[in-house]
Amino acid sequence: MVPGPPATLAGGLLPTGIHVATWEELLTFTGTSRYRLTLIAGLRSAAFELKRCGCPTLYVDGSFVTDEPFPGDYDGCWELAGTDLAMLDPVLQDFSNRRAAQKAKYGGELFPASNLADTAGHTFLDFFQIDKHTGAPKGIIALELARLAR
Repeated sequence: MVPGPPATLAGGLLPTGIHVATWEELLTFTGTSRYRLTLIAGLRSAAFELKRCGCPTLYVDGSFVTDEPFPGDYDGCWELAGTDLAMLDPVLQDFSNRRAAQKAKYGGELFPASNLADTAGHTFLDFFQIDKHTGAPKGIIALELARLAR
């Protein structure tokens, strides 16, 4: 893992690797407009819900962590290990209807990191580190939720 998000993007994408960031670093990196701040509010709510249930790490991906000015939402995945699924908001466990409930409540889509993402056998953690247009490796951001403060 690489500490902190990079200051610049390579071709609009994060450089290869998992970039560990604090919430403040993520906010500085992605909160570049009022529109993006709306998405960040939903992500923050989801992050606190995952933290409350013992989840150690949330990974953030999608056009949200690129230089796209108006990403449709954010995508991400979270570590199952240590997460009490019985306590977790059922909305974060609802993957039906193209994750409509997640998008409505939290503004994005989050998956368990170890679940399979495609027929090639990639987990979501691996899948999110592949550029969907080129197949080349790309970076994502990791938030260590124990460090997340109100």
